[in-house]
Amino acid sequence: MDFKIDTKDSFTTIMPLETEISAKMTGELVLKMEEMRQSGSKNFIIDFQQCLEIDENVLPDLIAMHEDSYGREQSLVFTGIKEKVLAILKKDESDLLLNIAPTIIEAIDIVSMEILERELLGEE
Repeated sequence: MDFKIDTKDSFTTIMPLETEISAKMTGELVLKMEEMRQSGSKNFIIDFQQCLEIDENVLPDLIAMHEDSYGREQSLVFTGIKEKVLAILKKDESDLLLNIAPTIIEAIDIVSMEILERELLGEE
């Protein structure tokens, strides 16, 4: 599975270069995120702009990725989600359990605000 990875100071963007969000992809995303965490990355933006379809069976995997990240006090935002994929997420309301941003800029804003919020809450 190929990914395009862009690491910044406060977050890492991972873009799968596949057309379908599948169980294999989500498994490899989990491994890639863990590898990046060991390298110091803590906050992630997953850019699905290349993905045109989704296997409905992976919805629990995406939710588990999200819950794992926030359980570690880290951020995870999904962006670049095509309308067809978003419709499937909305069908069982998975979209309400995930951080989804319409654009990469908005995803960066969400991560930045969450980092700031954690820093402010950590000072009290």
